[in-house]
Order: sequence, then structure tokens, then C-alpha cells
Amino acid sequence: MKQRLVLPLMLVLLLSAMSAYAQESGTAIELKDFAGRAVTLSAQPQRVAALSASIAEAWLEAGGILTGATEDAFEQLALGGEVQVIGTIKEPNAEALLSLAPDLVLITDDIASHASLLETLDAVGIASYAVSLDTLEDYIRAMTDFTRLTGREDLYEQNVTAVQQETGQLLGRLPEGETAPTALFLRAFSSGVKVKARDHVVCDILEDAGASNVAAGNPALEELSLEAIVAADPEYIFVVTMGSDEEKALAAFDSMLASNPAWGMLSAVQEGRVYVLPRELFHYKPNARWAEAYEYLLAILYPDVYAAPENHEAN
Repeated sequence: MKQRLVLPLMLVLLLSAMSAYAQESGTAIELKDFAGRAVTLSAQPQRVAALSASIAEAWLEAGGILTGATEDAFEQLALGGEVQVIGTIKEPNAEALLSLAPDLVLITDDIASHASLLETLDAVGIASYAVSLDTLEDYIRAMTDFTRLTGREDLYEQNVTAVQQETGQLLGRLPEGETAPTALFLRAFSSGVKVKARDHVVCDILEDAGASNVAAGNPALEELSLEAIVAADPEYIFVVTMGSDEEKALAAFDSMLASNPAWGMLSAVQEGRVYVLPRELFHYKPNARWAEAYEYLLAILYPDVYAAPENHEAN
């Protein structure tokens, strides 16, 4: 049974009053968030909480100020002591969040605990905006709304327009008439390894780069069948470690796949084309570094066209 947060009456009244004041004190801006919800917000909200590191970073890139953020934001970003911890990305602490009396809460649109938190926020009249940052297009849309709220059009030019132009220039150099390189993308956790065929930064960049993700449309590969991986024999294998302990994630990768003799039969392994991708670009969302993320993978797939990045081969 889903638990609901029960708030003391005085706290409810206080938060409702602060929310009403925030809406009346600024120019109202009407937006539609990534969940399709109509959201009315005050211009330049001052007490903003972000429920993921990537969302927190995007808000800061838009010139916003943070009052609260989840633990992963403190691991990734240099946040000052004025920013309070409000739980983890998977389990945000509703009581800690509400104690900050935020005038805007930025949530993801695909985590169940964030969706359930909306009921509490709606009950006390606190504005929320659900956002996704999975693709460059998502980032552009989010930053359009964020910079509209902060009034920092200059930062939109710097962190969006310039990045979009650079990415377009990179993709404009893709070689024509060549056979599409084949690739397999894996996410390694301390508890195991998963294949991703879609809905990830790496998958989207591979598609834009003209590479063929061998897991797409292959149920056996999506179930992490080593036999299916050997049969597909991708030219490139990309690995992103998840969670806070990269060593444990790589140990799980080695235990489940790399230590198996069949793994050594793969041409990508034999020819040194297994890459552990940098977490700052591919575990977290790239945000203002989208062009850098594109260039990193393009340099691996097409080394004759793009400068090769530092090698991050898996052991």
C-alpha cells in the first residue's frame, strides 16, 4: 500500500501561504512539463529543489539558484553549504524537502517515487516541474523553460545554442557511403550487467552517429545472452558503470561476462574495441557537454575522421 505523507496542520498552512506569496510576487509563466502537465510558475523562483544531479546541473546552467538537492548532486557538483540534502534520487525525503518551503521542485518524469511525491506537493500548493534530459532535444526543451524562468537568455546562447551548433557540425562530418559500424551497449552495476537497446544517452548518440545497436529488436540480447552476443559479434562494445562504486560494477562485469572464455572470442575484445565510457558524460546526463559526448563516441567509431579520445578499455 502506498504511504502518504501526513503533515502537521501548521506546516501545511505555512507552506500554502508561502506558495501563494511566491505566485503573487512574480510574473506568472505558464509552461507544460515533460509529463504533459500544465504548470503555472512565478518568474525567477528563489527556493528551488532538484531531485537528481543532472536536473540540478541543468538548473544551475540556466542561472538558477538551488535550495535543496538529492545526494547524487553533491557527488557530481560543487554545491555550497547553503544547499540542503533532501534524500536520494530514488528515495527523496519528503519531510526534508517540505521543510525548505520551496517555490519550485524539479523532478524526473520516470521515477515512481517522484510521481507519488507530486500528490504531496499538490496538496500544499507547491509548484513542480517534471523533466527528462535523456536526449539533446530534451536538454534544449528543458533549458528553454529553465532560462525563461531565470531570465538568463545569455546562458541559453552559451549552453544550448552553441552546443547545438557544435553538435550539428560534428554530425555534418559523418562519412558517407560506409557500412554502419555495429555496437553493443552495456550498463554495469555492482549487482550485475544489463543490455540497453534504447532510452539512454549512449543509445541516442549511436543512432545519430549512424551506428547499428545490435540489441535493438533482439530479445535474446536484451536478456544478456552471451551466446547471442557472440552470434551478433559487435564491432564495438561500450560499458557505463552505474551506482556509486565503479570498482564493484566492473567486478560484476568481469564476473558475468569478461571472465567467460566465450567473451574472448568476440572481435571487439580481440581487437581492443571494448570501452568503459567516462561517467561524467554517459552515466550522468551531459547537459552543456552534449557536443563533447557526441565527439567522444564519434572519435571511437570513426577515428579517421575525428580525433581519437583517451582510451578507456575494459579489462
